[in-house]
Amino acid sequence: MTTTYRRLAALVVVSVVLGTLTGPVAHADDPPGSAGTSSPPPAIDSAAPGLMLPDGATLAPAKVLDIKQIVEDEGGEERRQDTNVDVTFALQAEVLFPKDSAKLSPAAHGRIAAVAAEITRLGSGRVRIFGFTDDLGTYEHGLKLSKERAVAVQQVLSRTLPPGTAFDIRGYSEDFPIADNGSEEGRKKNRRVEISFPRTSAPSAPSAP
Repeated sequence: MTTTYRRLAALVVVSVVLGTLTGPVAHADDPPGSAGTSSPPPAIDSAAPGLMLPDGATLAPAKVLDIKQIVEDEGGEERRQDTNVDVTFALQAEVLFPKDSAKLSPAAHGRIAAVAAEITRLGSGRVRIFGFTDDLGTYEHGLKLSKERAVAVQQVLSRTLPPGTAFDIRGYSEDFPIADNGSEEGRKKNRRVEISFPRTSAPSAPSAP
C-alpha cells in the first residue's frame, strides 16, 4: 500500500538579518522545540550606505532564523519536521499503542524501525524521546502514561541503534499540544510520541515512499 504524504511547509534554510540568536544546545529538561540554532549570526556593517537607514535609525542585533520543513502523511499518523539543527518524528499514539496503554502494537515496530534507520543514516548519537497525551483524564495519569510510552519506544530503539547512543526520555502529559484539544481530531494529534535527534547534514526535502 502506498502512503500519501502532504508537505505542510517546504522551505530552504536561510539566514535572515534580524537579530542575534546563537541558540542554546537542547537539554533533557527543555520543552519540545526549544533547541536553538548554532549557526553564527551574519556580520553586518551598520554604516554601510546600501542600507539607507533614516537619520537616527539603528540596526537591531543580527539573528539567524531556523526555518522548518514539515511533511505529514495524509492520515496525520506520522509527521516529520526538519530544521538545520535537528530532525523530529511525531508518531500518533494510535499507530503505536492500544488505547490507554503503553504496550506497543505489532505495527509499531515497523514505524520505529524506519525512524531508527534515519537516525543511523544521519549518524546521530543522542536521541530525545518525548511522550504526550491529550487533556482528557487527570494530568498525573497523563504524565505516567506519556513517560511509559516514551520508555517503550526507547527500548525498541536501543536494540537497533549503535551501542553508546544516549537517550533523553520525558513524559509531558497534556503540555505542549500541537492541535486543539476541543475536538477528537485535535486530541488525536496531541496523543503522540516525538523522536528527535541532531542532524549532521543540511536538510533536503523528504521524498514520499
